[in-house]
Amino acid sequence: MVETELPGQGVVFWPVGTGDSTTIVLGDNLVMQVDLRDMKAADEEHAVVAAVIDRLEETLPRPDDETPYLAVFALTHADSDHCCGFGDLLESSILIGEIWATPRLWRELSEDKPMCEDAQRFQVEVERRVDATLKAVQDGKVPASGDRVRIIGYDEDRELHSYAELPDEYFTFPGDVITQIDGQDVEDRFEAFVHAPFKDHCAGDRNDTSLALQVQLKASDGTVGRLLFLGDLAYPIIKMIFENSEAAGNADRVEWDVLLSPHHCSKKAMYAQGEDGEEELKQDLLNLLQAHASPDARVIASSLPFREQDEKGNNPPHLLAREAYESITDYPVLCTGEYPSKEEPRPVVFALEPGLGLELVDITDLENKAQVLKAASGGQRLLAAMGTTHFPAAAFAAGTGLAHPRGTDAARAGVQQARGDKAEPAVQIGFGAA
Repeated sequence: MVETELPGQGVVFWPVGTGDSTTIVLGDNLVMQVDLRDMKAADEEHAVVAAVIDRLEETLPRPDDETPYLAVFALTHADSDHCCGFGDLLESSILIGEIWATPRLWRELSEDKPMCEDAQRFQVEVERRVDATLKAVQDGKVPASGDRVRIIGYDEDRELHSYAELPDEYFTFPGDVITQIDGQDVEDRFEAFVHAPFKDHCAGDRNDTSLALQVQLKASDGTVGRLLFLGDLAYPIIKMIFENSEAAGNADRVEWDVLLSPHHCSKKAMYAQGEDGEEELKQDLLNLLQAHASPDARVIASSLPFREQDEKGNNPPHLLAREAYESITDYPVLCTGEYPSKEEPRPVVFALEPGLGLELVDITDLENKAQVLKAASGGQRLLAAMGTTHFPAAAFAAGTGLAHPRGTDAARAGVQQARGDKAEPAVQIGFGAA
């Protein structure tokens, strides 16, 4: 891969089928991963899903010139479509500075509930970090990068589990703001506001205990990009998040420029049983989402392509959900399994541009490295290009010198104009140093 720089700040939604893998770039060698789905299918000859761990190994910053460095890994909940491949991530060359986990993991172990192998690997690693942190505290030290852990959320049986002995600074609760990443103060460029899991749902279904965050990325000129992550939450809790935030004077904490649609664009986000027991659209939630969306708000469906029609019993993505989101935004939902095409999906990338906010980085084929390194606004290189396994990497560029259409139709047209859908690009562009 060609050596390029990380986007100054931004977010990458990887094509991983119906599951979540999101990479957030804070800048200054700090990168955060929210959930992971890295499947063996990524190694197949005609794969249409990303080998996320391979891409991260190739593209993460290497502050010591050797080790790929991931500052934070956050797991929203322990379903396999959110943690698939975590064991492989641990066995890779990547150093994970800090891990964010919810108490639900300990509850599931204590109740002997089944967890997939990668969820078990995650739990063992978190336990190791809890022990390492307790040892460091006992020795009057702070845990080293690679041993750090943050427990997010309440649980009524906290005193039964090992993490209960951690000092208060290693706990975070709904309503708290996180401005430290792997021991570094990043308030000038990053904030994560914790919305959930709520205490009242600690013993509920796994999806109902999902970690929910509003992430703010801040450019040097004060421009803010807002990302909303709601895990696999459904209508009742999502509505509670918005209503609680408004009631507490935190309405700004549910504002969003980019929304990762809950549960892979599931209709459960805005459909629920009515008084007659029949499923109905909950317009009140759509109104809340719309009221807090920016004018150019975009919704991401991290999923397989949409079917021709919804049928009872089908898993997400749901056309009903897509139609609902598109009724409150000016742009179509971007599906990772369809962007820019079902045959050759590419990561969906947004870059934080000073004065503009989070801008969708257009897919184009750039003919040479000089064109790739064209300066963007403010003199910053806001570049990201990551192809899926066995597919040529398409280029992502943001800058005043390049055309800036929006949407999948515009992206597909750019690719066709440059080379046609199936021809290989002249160069491959990397995300970080190869």
